Amino acid sequence: MKRKIAVVTGANSGMGLSTTVGLAKENIHVVMACRNQQRGEEALRLAKEKSRASHIELLLCDLEDFDSISHFVEQFTNKWGMLDILVNNAGVVSLKRKVTKEGYEAQLGVNHLGHFLLTLLLLDSLKAAQKARIVNVSSGAHKWGRIHFEDINLETNYSVMKGYGQSKLANILFTKELAKRLSHTDITVNALHPGAVSTNLGINRSTGFGKSVYKVLNPFFQSPDKGAETALYLAKSTEVDDVTGGYFYKQKPARVSKRAKDPYLAQLLWEWSEEELSKKGYKK
Repeated sequence: MKRKIAVVTGANSGMGLSTTVGLAKENIHVVMACRNQQRGEEALRLAKEKSRASHIELLLCDLEDFDSISHFVEQFTNKWGMLDILVNNAGVVSLKRKVTKEGYEAQLGVNHLGHFLLTLLLLDSLKAAQKARIVNVSSGAHKWGRIHFEDINLETNYSVMKGYGQSKLANILFTKELAKRLSHTDITVNALHPGAVSTNLGINRSTGFGKSVYKVLNPFFQSPDKGAETALYLAKSTEVDDVTGGYFYKQKPARVSKRAKDPYLAQLLWEWSEEELSKKGYKK
């Protein structure tokens, strides 16, 4: 039987690495989408070691850079042309306001818009699979989030909670609108809350800022392996074969906020996202 193919973003550490290992153990060929060559190669070696599998490979993809995303998709489609599982796992938490290479507030730009473009560019490959799945890693943080269309890049009154909540709400709105738009296909789209997971989120890679907070809180967090369980469940369990547009926590359907259930808000965010991509020359 032909081996399934999966793409996992942010696969170089934390939940992304755990998800990669879990999928590889199920005899699924995993493409690790990582932004850094050195960290990616280290993670690739570790993933092969932990899974005892050789069917894992690395492709560079920087989700804050639209050209990098496009190049990743071009490489992937040239080699494979079909995708069974897409796990949009990568995420950033920025304690201070930062912008992406494209000029967007970093959390919205990476957590939502980068994955929005990646997913749309991979749709043809997903449609070529027999029954494909898209898994979006969101967060319970969506419950305090709202989409600040009046200042979506948070140029005034920025806070990490405001930015992160907006991006995680965007993940669920994207999930629901995409599921609606793909209802005529065999592709399912679901989102999840992984719980409080011990990862490198919030730590500045250049300065190490945030490490002291991480050390204090780390004992109260669950392991990345535990956090990846729901992502793996949505990626491969037969129990959710025909479930789409859902939001899960601990492998069970979970409630979302009132805003996350708003179809008009989901449509508005989709239209804004498409318009932004169009401005940058990306139309799908």
